[in-house]
Amino acid sequence: MKIGLVTDSTSDLPDFLVEQYGLEVVPSILILEGKEFADGRGILRQEFYKQLPFLGTGVSTAAPSIGEFASRYEKLISAGCDHILSIHAASQLTTIINTARQAADQYGERVTVVDSGSLSLGLGFQVLAAAEAAEEGLAAALAAIESTRSRTYVTAALDTMKYLRRSGRVPAAVTLVGGMLNLKPLVELKDGELKRSGAVRTTEQANQLMLKSLLEGGKMQRLAILHTGAEARAHQFLDQLMQSNHLSVPRDVLIVNVTPVIGAHVGPNGLGFAVVRQ
Repeated sequence: MKIGLVTDSTSDLPDFLVEQYGLEVVPSILILEGKEFADGRGILRQEFYKQLPFLGTGVSTAAPSIGEFASRYEKLISAGCDHILSIHAASQLTTIINTARQAADQYGERVTVVDSGSLSLGLGFQVLAAAEAAEEGLAAALAAIESTRSRTYVTAALDTMKYLRRSGRVPAAVTLVGGMLNLKPLVELKDGELKRSGAVRTTEQANQLMLKSLLEGGKMQRLAILHTGAEARAHQFLDQLMQSNHLSVPRDVLIVNVTPVIGAHVGPNGLGFAVVRQ
């Protein structure tokens, strides 16, 4: 059985991995002051994060169209795929997967849509697991997704809760921190649920708490350092991680400037990680 793989741009998979595994990535929509951009086109990520603090409420996002998904399914079927796995961002946080399901309805049992329960490389690592197992068949690919999802943890230290609060996509209790106290909130994403895990006063304190969490959480199979326009901070965090001489740090650690479609809702200058434990 030949299996085709589709995901969306919130998976944050680097181009070289998309090409290596022949993945189809459907771009989400970024809306800046009324003008729509397909995610990854028209504005560079670093430039977006420089502009974001000055955009106010003039930035929003939208799911791709049904036709965008259908065209990718058609492409893969025409290329000889017997089945398609369409793996997407958490349904609790975005309507992307609903649109994928509507498109998949046209293809009956030939398309299976999977809710990753995650975002960024928390999603992307599930897609990679499916790609690696796809030659063994559909059951093996689905099992690889489930296994990876159960071992994946996404944590982030945000500069502010303002953007999450404005997005309206998470419970008010999660965003009720910071503000006048000028705290740096820490959040965790698991099974589609975003939870506040703490708050500290400085960026360095946030980095140290995340480093401690990463090192004490068990052996790592895959790791990505995530940031929203904070490349220097991301590299510093990776340097601190490598200096720890922790034996389970994966050989190929990704550093990813998170897609603006996610960054619009979490704000600039954030740092986080997505890790798959062994």
